[in-house]
Amino acid sequence: MTAGNESCTAGLTSMSYLTCLTYILEEWTGVEDIGDYLSYAFYILWLLFPLVVVFVLPGVIVILFYVSILWLHIYKRKNEIKEAYSHDPWIAAREVLATLWDVHGRLWHGYELHGIENIPEGPGLVVFYHGATPVDYIYFSARLYIVKKRRCRVVADHFVFRLPGFRILIEVLGVLHGPKEACVRTLQNGHLLAIAPGGVREALFSDEMYTILWSDRKGFAQVAIDAKVPIIPMFTQNVREGFRTLGGIKIFRSLYERIRLPVVPLYGGFPVKLRTFIGEPIPYEPNVTAEELAAKTKAAVQALIEKHQKIPGNIFRALMERFQTQKKED
Repeated sequence: MTAGNESCTAGLTSMSYLTCLTYILEEWTGVEDIGDYLSYAFYILWLLFPLVVVFVLPGVIVILFYVSILWLHIYKRKNEIKEAYSHDPWIAAREVLATLWDVHGRLWHGYELHGIENIPEGPGLVVFYHGATPVDYIYFSARLYIVKKRRCRVVADHFVFRLPGFRILIEVLGVLHGPKEACVRTLQNGHLLAIAPGGVREALFSDEMYTILWSDRKGFAQVAIDAKVPIIPMFTQNVREGFRTLGGIKIFRSLYERIRLPVVPLYGGFPVKLRTFIGEPIPYEPNVTAEELAAKTKAAVQALIEKHQKIPGNIFRALMERFQTQKKED
């Protein structure tokens, strides 16, 4: 063992660096044949690598969220004096966040936004299909802010407001929990508001068949009627291939129905092609009921899915679409 180590220090070219490292480790640890243990460790690492990738990649999104939160705290600390003299001191901070998320969307997913001309100049209710994560909505809102200089508020589930550290992010981005009156007021003030009627249930338990899980929800339609604004349907191609859940396992469904928290394991983060399509607005009609408007909206989102999504979704095909060009008619 010592002779091998001396050969390493002597600089013999016939001995590889890996062999030298093995000799050094054997001398330091006192363990003989440590090379066999290292080979076994590398084999286990190679065997578990796919599993590590699919469960670790979602952590990148979490890291980006907390990078955004850290940036907002730094920005607030450096601009405390300006807050008293500005009606909206967060404009520059939002521009940085929009750029951060838009760059991530472009690099990791080749993100594209189609139909932005369907966004009205005034208020409107954006209704979208909820993927396993809302990352597509984040890319959409970032691109919208960069291109149109418009903010889009969003309605989120109650658990989002309990996430540690998220308070400042929620306040700056204008995330709402409701109630209906707050949503109507937001629209009446001239803002865009987004909502996924399927919510967490659709996020966790829909699958590669892209089944819309809205149940009989029509509150969003009543909001649009009360605010007298159009509804803009939206769908993101391959959103289910970027991230997936284990929602098909019955025990997770039962657990969710009992505690109403998103406890279903998430995996993915695959760099699939994401394209968000914004459909033609459904105009406000005073004589339409909430039930009729909800059904019309669901049909519009379903039409976007049928037009732009190959079903069942396939992760490998979605990855390959990164190298394909979009057809003009889309």
